[in-house]
Amino acid sequence: MSSGLAVLIAVLATIVVVGVIMLIRTRRVVATPTERAVHTTLHTASRAARSLRTGLTAESAAEALPHLRSLTAADAVALYDDEPRRLAHDPVDDDIWDADMLAHADRAAASAADNQRRVLSTDPSYSESPVRALIAQPLVAGDERLGVLVVATTRRPGPGMLGAVAEVARYVSSQVELADLDASRARLDRAEVLALRAQISPHFIYNALNTIASFVRTDPDRARELILEFADFTRYSFRAAGEFTLLADELRNIDRYLTLERARFGPALEVRLHVAPEVLNVVVPFLALQPLVENAVRHGLGGKGGGVITITARDEGTDCVITVEDDGVGMDPEMLRSGVLDALEPSAPTTSGPNPSGETSEGAHVGLTNVDHRLRAAFGNDYGLVVETAVGAGTKVGMRVPKFRAGVHV
Repeated sequence: MSSGLAVLIAVLATIVVVGVIMLIRTRRVVATPTERAVHTTLHTASRAARSLRTGLTAESAAEALPHLRSLTAADAVALYDDEPRRLAHDPVDDDIWDADMLAHADRAAASAADNQRRVLSTDPSYSESPVRALIAQPLVAGDERLGVLVVATTRRPGPGMLGAVAEVARYVSSQVELADLDASRARLDRAEVLALRAQISPHFIYNALNTIASFVRTDPDRARELILEFADFTRYSFRAAGEFTLLADELRNIDRYLTLERARFGPALEVRLHVAPEVLNVVVPFLALQPLVENAVRHGLGGKGGGVITITARDEGTDCVITVEDDGVGMDPEMLRSGVLDALEPSAPTTSGPNPSGETSEGAHVGLTNVDHRLRAAFGNDYGLVVETAVGAGTKVGMRVPKFRAGVHV
């Protein structure tokens, strides 16, 4: 190696070492004690929130209390529900919470029933615990009491500590309220799925069974196949799983539905399917496609006794676009101005095409509004249903769903 090259390498190495030292010094200057304290506080708060967002239970309280004790700089803490019933206390293995002091904390929590903070001094002769004051801070959301946070301190609580306890209580209240909202949203999602199942059952199940019955004598093998398809369709539609499913599973169930409908309509019903393989694992709301396809069969093609239904699922960057289109009777676009989905769901009976059983009328509407609400709730207002239609020109209903969305999974 030449001496010039060696010198160059040595210079470069020196520059790198100096750069690393300057970077370390810069980081050391940036990470001031105040910034480190803020970072530690935020990290502690996030760890407490992780437990509280599951709801206020004995388990979540026990997990959150060590972090809440750190945030309040208290010697000990206890968390109560809205009764108030003590859910947990921290520290557990310490003489600071002896039986007498826990009983005193229970009374302190009960004294805050009017949603006002209570500060109770303790008599040194009352208990062997070193606690000298208890702060009972209600957890409140609006006018509703969610619980009580009781803070124990071995010194006289000053304004700073009282303010910190109040802020921590507000933070806990907000996390518990968010947990309640999440639970309410989940209950609403489940209720909407149940409502959608109820809408499927009256008309389709009746027609499917009549169709199968019509083949029992004339074509037993065909009747047996349809019974299996019907069993798989109902097993999927009435499953006890969550609010989301894979597009592949949804399309598989749509194929079962259309197999039963083709048996009813015969060759008058033609189905075209165009699905990009890369979107088959996209997560969609459970039973999101069923109402779109059923609407196309009943309202689009039923009035003319048959036609073509085209189902498309394509990849569009970060989204998957799914459309269901029919060449049926369509509708007046002016009707859309008073509400797209409600206009597509007439409550009056519509006339379907012929079927082997001779049954021709169907009255219950299909839950497109339900699907629109669930799409917007899961992905945001940019992801509702889009409808294109005109009288005599058929109807096209589409949805756009993100291929990946945090918190949305099967």
